Amino acid sequence: MIRRVVRQSKFRHVFGQAVKNDQCYDDIRVSRVTWDSAFCAVNPKFVAIIVEASGGGAFLVLPLLKTGRIDKAYPTVCGHTGPVLDIDWCPHNDHVIASGSEDCTVMVWQIPENGLTAPLSEPVVVLEGHSKRVGIVTWHPTARNVLLSAGCDNLIIIWNVGTGDALINLEDMHPDVIFSVCWSRNGSLICTACKDKKVRVVDPRKGKIIAEKDKAHEGARPMRAIFLADGNIFTTGFSRMSERQLALWNPKNMEDPISVHEMDTSNGVLLPFYDPDTNVVYLCGKGDSSIRYFEITDEAPYVHYLNTFSSKEPQRGMGYMPKRGLDVNKCEIARFYKLHERKCEPIIMTVPRKSDLFQDDLYPDTAGPDPALEAEEWFEGKNGEPILISLKHGYVPGKNRDLKVVKKNVLDNKAPKKVEEPATPQKPASPQLTKKNEVKLEELLREVKSLKDLVTLQDRRIAKLEDQVAKVAI
Repeated sequence: MIRRVVRQSKFRHVFGQAVKNDQCYDDIRVSRVTWDSAFCAVNPKFVAIIVEASGGGAFLVLPLLKTGRIDKAYPTVCGHTGPVLDIDWCPHNDHVIASGSEDCTVMVWQIPENGLTAPLSEPVVVLEGHSKRVGIVTWHPTARNVLLSAGCDNLIIIWNVGTGDALINLEDMHPDVIFSVCWSRNGSLICTACKDKKVRVVDPRKGKIIAEKDKAHEGARPMRAIFLADGNIFTTGFSRMSERQLALWNPKNMEDPISVHEMDTSNGVLLPFYDPDTNVVYLCGKGDSSIRYFEITDEAPYVHYLNTFSSKEPQRGMGYMPKRGLDVNKCEIARFYKLHERKCEPIIMTVPRKSDLFQDDLYPDTAGPDPALEAEEWFEGKNGEPILISLKHGYVPGKNRDLKVVKKNVLDNKAPKKVEEPATPQKPASPQLTKKNEVKLEELLREVKSLKDLVTLQDRRIAKLEDQVAKVAI
């Protein structure tokens, strides 16, 4: 009689638990757009959710502690003229979020310290370069102010948000719609999954494809591909018989997968969320009511099924909290924000431990909020590994710098340079503005302009409301 040896793993007993009703975010009209994105983005301060909006696109930004019923009049971020398709928080600044929309633009927003008190319609910067709707936005993991966007024009653009310029355009690489884009751990490569059934590994700065696999999954439905910490690629997709599959690939040899697993015949697209510290992948299917999780190791079969968290309600989308936002005292190793039709429900994944002490094996040093590089350094060819922080005493957020966008003035290089003469003690110094004062003045002017715009907007709104009141009175 052969005795089956159970594989040892500290994550075998991970269990998921939905929070109580009063800790959910209720009465939210989650977007009904038919697009396979997560519709939710989370960081240690805020949860952002794409919502239904009449005459444009909007998303909610709620402080994590603002649970319970959300007022219908709660202010939204509402600058897009078409539905919002994807949102992503900046990993280096918890107050900066990017959004991609059907209106072909990408917008970057600065959220006030304590959340919104009025509708936010003025982005810090608008990035225009796509000719069709923008379905994917994702920040660079280690370089400040580098943002990638992918649109239905089959084009990938990498932006320097600090200057508002598109610095890399990857066109003619994808003949069809791009389903997913993911940065490698240090952001030197990207991997993409495309409707032509190919998974590609691309060096964006050289603009060339390093590796590709045709028919990674043979089914016609959307695929997803993500980089793992060791450089391997994890994909989810469908077989020819429409069974859901997951596979593991080595980009140095994409001929055959390291491992392939058939799962079930459900038709929801599997969204993979990966924790590089524990090597656990969580799969959330759109329309499923479960989260499956797998551990990836160096021993066969490489992708080990751990467990499934099941609930009654199907999920419309899912947000995934970065490691530094978790409660280490409760041995929490992941937290999801599950979107229902009218609410958002946090789900906490915990490893049961008897000790109250800090569990070093569950919490190795994790990527912190400090960038390893500036945008210019990355574009020049430098790479930087994530700067790691310890979670031993819990993550304490520092002060985030405001996102400043420096638009270069075309006329700057044409104006003759003034040579400032040193002031003599006899003559009083001429009242010339110093560089610092000029910058301050520019900031004040910008602020005045945005306030004027806001006043104009409110005037229009008041006039509209007065009209409506007059009509009702008649």
